[in-house]
Amino acid sequence: MSGVVRHRALRRACVVRTARRAAATLLGAVAIAVAIFPAAVRAADDLHLAPGLSFTDDSSDAFPIRGRHLDDATTGDGKATIVFFGTSNCWNTNREAERLISLYPKYKDRVRFVVVDVAHPSDAQKPLIEKHYKGAIPTVAVLAPDGSVLYDRAGETAATRGDAQPLAAIIESALPK
Repeated sequence: MSGVVRHRALRRACVVRTARRAAATLLGAVAIAVAIFPAAVRAADDLHLAPGLSFTDDSSDAFPIRGRHLDDATTGDGKATIVFFGTSNCWNTNREAERLISLYPKYKDRVRFVVVDVAHPSDAQKPLIEKHYKGAIPTVAVLAPDGSVLYDRAGETAATRGDAQPLAAIIESALPK
């Protein structure tokens, strides 16, 4: 092997080692960020209604809210939080879910959304069920940024389907002035 060819091969090997080290460092940094800031990574997001929901009877087999990271249970971390408790086969839950989802675009950057399927909660959500859920669905709890409870009631927040104004007022009460 000539000196030039050998030099190029050594240089290429050095570049590969450097790239592998950089990739390993980046992966390590991401793992540390996930461990330190799990709420920022895992908050429920991309919330939308499940297709085919009934708003007049209990025929909907699907949980009414779909999205990512629905197993999140983070509250009281300096951000106002709304916790929604519901289940499938409940048109009252579907109507309240419709209200919540209609407000999600407006509040998603200022309020943490926690969505709990009481029939299938994540392990992290079980303490929320013990604290806020009293056996009736839907239940909505709204927490101030410090975690104090501002609203915690079962039943729909409005009498008319699609009327999200009462729920919006409850959420607004949790936001910093």
